[in-house]
Amino acid sequence: MSTIRLKGGRVYDPANGVDGEVRDVGMRDGRIVALDAQERADHEYDVSGCVVMAGGIDLHTHIGGGKVNLARMMLPEDHRANRERDSMLELASGGCCTPGTLETGYRYAQMGYTAAFEPAMLAANARHAHMEMGDTPILDHGAYVMLGNEELFLEMLARGEDFERIRDYVAWSIDASKAMGVKVVNPGGISAFKFNQRKLDVDENHAHWQVSPRRVVNTLARALFELGVPHPLHIHASNLGVAGNIESTLATIDALDGLPGHLTHIQFHSYGREGPKKFSSATRQLIDKVRASPNVSIDVGQIIFGQTVTASGDTMRQFANAGLGSPRKYVGGDIECDAGCGVVPFRYREQSYVNALQWAIGLEIFLLMDDPWRVVLTTDHPNGGPFTSYPHLIRLLMDKSFRDGQLARLHPDVAASVDLREIGRELSLYEIAIMTRAAPARLLGLADRGQLGVGAAADVAVYREDADREAMFATPEYVFKDGRLVARKGRIEAVPVGGTHFLETEFDAGIEKTIARYAERHLSVSYRNARIGRDELCSCANGGALLACKVHGRRNG
Repeated sequence: MSTIRLKGGRVYDPANGVDGEVRDVGMRDGRIVALDAQERADHEYDVSGCVVMAGGIDLHTHIGGGKVNLARMMLPEDHRANRERDSMLELASGGCCTPGTLETGYRYAQMGYTAAFEPAMLAANARHAHMEMGDTPILDHGAYVMLGNEELFLEMLARGEDFERIRDYVAWSIDASKAMGVKVVNPGGISAFKFNQRKLDVDENHAHWQVSPRRVVNTLARALFELGVPHPLHIHASNLGVAGNIESTLATIDALDGLPGHLTHIQFHSYGREGPKKFSSATRQLIDKVRASPNVSIDVGQIIFGQTVTASGDTMRQFANAGLGSPRKYVGGDIECDAGCGVVPFRYREQSYVNALQWAIGLEIFLLMDDPWRVVLTTDHPNGGPFTSYPHLIRLLMDKSFRDGQLARLHPDVAASVDLREIGRELSLYEIAIMTRAAPARLLGLADRGQLGVGAAADVAVYREDADREAMFATPEYVFKDGRLVARKGRIEAVPVGGTHFLETEFDAGIEKTIARYAERHLSVSYRNARIGRDELCSCANGGALLACKVHGRRNG
């Protein structure tokens, strides 16, 4: 492969402590290399006046699986409004709120992103999810398998099964589904909904299994820690979107007992009951708790005003929100008696007090969280808004005058009830590089991604310096994937197949007998078809690279 030099750019590489240094970046054979100043490069790009960062990594974005396709079907008009193709390489695809697989790859690459991770892959639907991600061009990808609501897990907890057996079940689930980690959605609540419970607080017992969300969270977090899984338990906490849910969020952090945990779309879990509307910001309480809990990381799930489609495994909360749909549509599903999903189209409105407050809470979390290594930039695509709004969000975080102008357009009661106007902080390019590159890579255990050190994957985004940060981050000058130019000034130049990140775990094979008996009694998918082999994964992933990580447990310390 040819040698490439990016000459004279201002480099932001937080993983290696590089904060805006003017230096060259070299690439060869898909990797970052050190090039001598006199060494000749096959291709040299003058990037003076540009910012150079590693390719972006979206740690939490719904891009593959059954509920994503349901979301795509909810707004056919969104897909009919196809934008014009900028390149002959772009095949027909469409959608903004929940774009098709091809559109997803194109739009991410055009913003300088080179990896994206599906956060809610059901084990029974893992092939489907891997196929959709494999059909998404350019991006490396992976997924977190959903656990904590399947009947076998809850039954094992309820009957007091040895922890080691449960740990083996978790390890088997990751290995069989070729996942990157584990996601728990409304711990125990998806299952409880099927037993006619309409809420489940952290210390409230499941009506049938008599197991609490606290126990579910702690058991899964401990299992992942002992297995040595790099990414902490990915937690969609109880009571999403409910006024006063800050109490259950803080209780969920306590449930970890100091074990690593990642609380996702935390904006939707940071609400108080203060004020005349009994709905208020609890950002300060959240930030104080997270600061005091170094075991905890978060992503925000920022809402963006306009039309989107909310798609979640949290059937309990989506059923409660069905009447708020815009347009008035709703799909709810039960999947293999193990999980579920709810899909509700939604429009966030500037003049809605609740929506405007949600917008302000998300920004407050970003700006008050003083450790950027533990907060990741997300909109919980598509739930808070489409991922294509990231450049707009970055401008809100980097430009206080722009942020204040947006705040002034909102429901008049919101500005008076939040701290946002008083927060003067503007994030730096270094901090943006952490939140969108280095921190997601670290949280996922991707040692050679999200950075520009020698030996790292040559995933690189080059942005032309612009005071308008939205314009700057919307259209990079150049984007390289594994050292190959894939986008130039918004035009797709190549559509390589991305790689699949997954873990290979260790477990006692005896757990397979328990899983097989359960599957034969209760599931429609035969146990014999449950495991995805490497050859099949390669086929699902469209022939892309298999980026396996073998993890070794901490059982002996």
